[in-house]
Amino acid sequence: MQLVFVGPPGVGKGTQSEWLSSFLAIPHLSTGDMLRASVEQKTDIGKSAQGFIQDGKLVPDDIVIEIVDSRLDEEDCRNGFLLDGFPRTLEQAEMLDQRLASRGMPLSLVLELTADESQLLQRLVDRGRDDDSPEVVRKRFQIYRNQTKPLLGYYDEKNILKSIDGSGTREEVREHIRLAVRQQGLEA
Repeated sequence: MQLVFVGPPGVGKGTQSEWLSSFLAIPHLSTGDMLRASVEQKTDIGKSAQGFIQDGKLVPDDIVIEIVDSRLDEEDCRNGFLLDGFPRTLEQAEMLDQRLASRGMPLSLVLELTADESQLLQRLVDRGRDDDSPEVVRKRFQIYRNQTKPLLGYYDEKNILKSIDGSGTREEVREHIRLAVRQQGLEA
């Protein structure tokens, strides 16, 4: 089973993705974590991505797809995976579909977590990461609205999109996710 989590910054994709990957016994692949690790390790990809990350901009597709594609080749992804933070643009979604089709692994489900932006802004600023200043977060929300939201129609047309309110308690959100996974017949 191949899953994707989408949603605005701070909605809880990382938290819920970690839980769901454990629940379904598939690896959680966070492009944000992969990119930050590349920056910290000063890899060529990390050096290319660093300026974009610091400015709150999306890292270019060719950089991100290179990281994702190499990760999908690892042994633990053979029985499925959960992507968190990718794809973020329609172009990335199309590139991902092509890469997955060549592996015979189409996406099974796309989960969209939603919540009020003002609530999310406070959540992100409170977590205190260097790339979470109010100005950078607002820019990331704008990028999400302009570039990532078009993905929803793309996945809805494929009948694999499920929207979930991410503003409840962790357990409430998890129960809604469990239901969406069950409805797609994807339980472990």
